[in-house]
Amino acid sequence: MMFFAGDVIMSVDSPTAPYEERAKNILKAELKRRGITYAQLAEKLKALGANENERNLANKISRGSFTAAFLMMCMEAIGANNLSLET
Repeated sequence: MMFFAGDVIMSVDSPTAPYEERAKNILKAELKRRGITYAQLAEKLKALGANENERNLANKISRGSFTAAFLMMCMEAIGANNLSLET
């Protein structure tokens, strides 16, 4: 089954779908744990050279289909030096 998410066509049956969901949940949990909003994350990312705004971040994170590099940049921006991938 296919559906549109913004400009991206996503497949519900995609083998990466559960990992995208997991990555999204990990990032959202780290932001919540530190009390960091998307607006604050955007400012922190700007300091690292990324041009993201609050709305773009909300959309990108809600889709969960961001790159590993984006996840790593976010983790650095919020000061997350350790990350557990255990479920």
